[in-house]
Amino acid sequence: MSYESAGVSIAAGDNWVETIKELSKKYSCQNRANGGIGGFSGLYGIGGGQYLAACSDGVGTKVEIAREYARPGFYRPLGQDLVAMNVNDLITCGAKPLFFLDYIACGKLNAPLLSEIMDGILAACAESHAVLLGGETAEMPGVYPETGFDLAGFSVGIVNEGNIINGSKIEKGNKLIGIPSSGLHSNGFSLVRKALLSGGGLSLSLNSHINEYNKPLAEVLLTPTKLYVRQILSVLEKFEVRGMAHITGGGLEANCMRIMPEGLSVKIDYSSWEREYVFDLVASAGASEDEMRKVFNLGMGYVIITTDTEAAKMMKHLESMGEYPKIIGEVI
Repeated sequence: MSYESAGVSIAAGDNWVETIKELSKKYSCQNRANGGIGGFSGLYGIGGGQYLAACSDGVGTKVEIAREYARPGFYRPLGQDLVAMNVNDLITCGAKPLFFLDYIACGKLNAPLLSEIMDGILAACAESHAVLLGGETAEMPGVYPETGFDLAGFSVGIVNEGNIINGSKIEKGNKLIGIPSSGLHSNGFSLVRKALLSGGGLSLSLNSHINEYNKPLAEVLLTPTKLYVRQILSVLEKFEVRGMAHITGGGLEANCMRIMPEGLSVKIDYSSWEREYVFDLVASAGASEDEMRKVFNLGMGYVIITTDTEAAKMMKHLESMGEYPKIIGEVI
């Protein structure tokens, strides 16, 4: 039971990014990008020591859970998923979100359904101090089935040059502070669906009652991706942050390595926090521990890298904001 067998290749995705990097070298205009392609967000200088940060992401096959469950009220979380997958990436460089745009593709425009999603988008934008600036809704019959749809989003923020966080100051011995996720977030759902819903897995119904949550499986899976903007902007005002990672596809180690200086790595203690039951449920279908670590956040959705002396103070501050941070590892 693997992501590859569910139809998604992380290795192919990584190779595709490298292909894009190579193609971009042919065009001199790409030299205006600070840091190049492949980070959590891209940086573009606008003068006066300021940079725009921008990124794009989607919700992935999690939309299929909502579509199959087809209950009023359970499309709205997808709106938060869409915003969160973008703004959580955006803030890793120290940027403050400015605005957000959405792209919705569908087989047939279903106004009540899409209104739920848009309400979720607007609420998440408000919580992230961002404005919904515009977007596009495309009816594409023949490409999508009548009830089919897909979601993508784009976020833009701003950061002063002196406040850019790119991992360059990370050193051996720095601590990794994990901030808990709200569950699966919006990654690995092709594997989740294969493990839990298909004939090759546990073959559960979306209506199956999950005792550990006292709710149907669909509602567990549709828990929206957590927004980290408020917490991170507050931390940046008060403490020294050397690096940050939003834990999405690829898991904890791969996403932390995206910001590691050459010659450094991370050592993560997976026993330092209690894993939420939904991850155990997926694993019980036959996904190995190694595969789980490569695909899911496993309960830690965001990582801050800081010095040993700052870590304790930062954790206390996060606790005052209602978080339950843990030191989950260190830089080696």
